[in-house]
Amino acid sequence: MSTTTPACGWNQAVFRCGRCGAEHTATTEADYLKAVGVHGDAHAVWDRLNATERSGITSILRTILSAPDLAAELLALADRQQIGGEDR
Repeated sequence: MSTTTPACGWNQAVFRCGRCGAEHTATTEADYLKAVGVHGDAHAVWDRLNATERSGITSILRTILSAPDLAAELLALADRQQIGGEDR
């Protein structure tokens, strides 16, 4: 009978935010650190917005994130507008 011990390492880790209760599960340390960092950044941005700005950005993100092709076209349009002038 062999009694080998498993290698040390990550199986998974769960991040739970103490401010909003969000939970993120990560299977690597790098993914865990990224999730914690991005979530903290999201709180920092959210905290700077007023109620009207929060409503607006939420609506915009829902629209753009549900249509990746739209997001790509909007970014391309923005890039073309910057090159050609603001009111082209």
